[in-house]
Amino acid sequence: MKRALIAAALLAAPAAAAEDPHRLALAAGYKAAFLCSGRWNAGQDVASITRDDLTGIYREYQDSVTTLPAAINEATRTVSVKFADDMPPRIAVWRPLLGCAQLPPGAGPEVASALPKLVPGLTTPDLAATDAMAWPLGDAGAAQPLKKRKARVALDEVVATAFASDRTTAVIVLKDGKIIAERYRADWTMHTPQRTWSVAKSLTATLVGRAVQLGLVDVNRPAPVPQWRAEGDPRAAISWNQLLRMNSGLWTAGPGNRTDEVYVGGALVAQTAVTMPLEYAPGTHFNYSNNDIMLAGLALSRTVAAQGGKHAALAFPFTELLWPLGMTRTTPETDWQGDFVLSSQVWMTARDLARLALLYQNGGKIGGQQLLPTDWPAFVEAATMTQPQGRPEGYGAGFWRWGGLGAHDAVPALPAGTYAMNGNRGQYAVIVPGRNIIVIRRGFDLPAAPFAMPRFAAEVVATLDKITK
Repeated sequence: MKRALIAAALLAAPAAAAEDPHRLALAAGYKAAFLCSGRWNAGQDVASITRDDLTGIYREYQDSVTTLPAAINEATRTVSVKFADDMPPRIAVWRPLLGCAQLPPGAGPEVASALPKLVPGLTTPDLAATDAMAWPLGDAGAAQPLKKRKARVALDEVVATAFASDRTTAVIVLKDGKIIAERYRADWTMHTPQRTWSVAKSLTATLVGRAVQLGLVDVNRPAPVPQWRAEGDPRAAISWNQLLRMNSGLWTAGPGNRTDEVYVGGALVAQTAVTMPLEYAPGTHFNYSNNDIMLAGLALSRTVAAQGGKHAALAFPFTELLWPLGMTRTTPETDWQGDFVLSSQVWMTARDLARLALLYQNGGKIGGQQLLPTDWPAFVEAATMTQPQGRPEGYGAGFWRWGGLGAHDAVPALPAGTYAMNGNRGQYAVIVPGRNIIVIRRGFDLPAAPFAMPRFAAEVVATLDKITK
C-alpha cells in the first residue's frame, strides 16, 4: 500500500509542476515577448514567429507557449497572453526604436503609457536615404561577388551547405570589407532582423569601447553600479574589465545563468543582476554569466545618465554607435523601466551584424571617424583573465576566441587570432583578422541540431585561401 502511494505521488508530480503559476507566467511572458518583437521589430506574421522563435525553445515552456492564448493588438502594438483566471495577462509593449518591453506580472495595460521612450524629436535615420548610401553605411555597392566564375561557384557551394536545413536564415561572407557571398532563406531579406541572443554581449563590449573612446569609462576602474555603493560592499571593487570578461566572481544560478526573470518575466535589470553575492575574488574565476554583461550595460547607462540624463542614456547606443555604423535596423530592447537588456535582447539584421564585425576588422574606425580606441579589437580578443574550463574556445571581453577551431579532413583550423560573436540558436559573426575575412551566419537552430559554425567558417577560409591564390 505504501509503495503504491509513493508511485501515485511520483506520477502526480509532473502534473502539479505543470500548473506552477510562476512557470506559467514566465511561459506567457515568453510568448508575449517573441510575438511582440517578431511582429513589430521584424515584421513577421504569427505563423512565421511560431515556427521559428516559438519552436524548439526551453522544454519547461514549450507546451504552455503552444497552448496559452495570445491577443495581438495592431493599433496599440501590444501582445497579451492570459495564463491565469485571477491575474492580468502578461503584456509586452512595442515602442519605436526601443522594441518591446515586458510589463511586470500583475500589471495591466494602463502601465504601457508610462514606459520610457526616446526623446521626441530625436533625428532618426531616413531609411530610404541611408540604404542608398555606399556600403557599409548603406547598401549600395555592398555585394561584389568574386569575378572568376570558378571561384564564385566554389564559394557558393560552401555557402549552400549552410542551407541544408531551413533553420538557417542568412549567410554573408566578406573579404576586404566587401560582401563576396550572400544568401537568405526564401522568406528572409537583407533587411529582416532577428534576435541576436548573446551576440548582444559583443555589442555591449563595443558600446563600452565607445564610452572609453569618449573618455567616459576607464575599464580598469570599478564599474559604477549604484546598488554596490554601501560602505564595506566588496562588490564595489568589480571593474568594467572583469564584467566584460565574465570574471566578476559573482555567484549565479549555474554556469551561463539563465535570466528568464528579466528576459520574459518582467523583472528589472536593476533588481536582479545587482543582487548577486560574491563567490570568488574578482578576476580569479570565469563564469559565463548574463548578469555580468547586464551589469556592464547598467553601469554604462548610469555613467551616461550622470552626464546627460536618462534620455541621453537611452539615445547613446543609437547616436554613438548604431547609426554612425549604418546599423539602422538594429533594435536594442529595454526592461519596463528603460534599462537595456544588453546580454541578449537585441534585434539585428545579418548586414547590420556584418557592419559591427567590420568595425573591428577596420580597427574601430568607420570612414574618417575613430569610434573605438585603436587597441580595442586586440583588447576584446585577448585572454587576459581566467578562461572557460572544459571548452575548446577561449573568452576575451564579450567575444569568444576561435583560433585553432574548425579543423576537419583536409581543412586546417581557423587561424590564430580569430574571434567571434556567438549567440543562442545559431547566431554567429566570425572575424579572421589575418585574412580580412568575416563570416556571418544567422538561424533558428533546434537544441538537438546545433549548426557547426567553427567547421563552416574554417571551410569558408580554406576555400578562399585556395581560390584567391
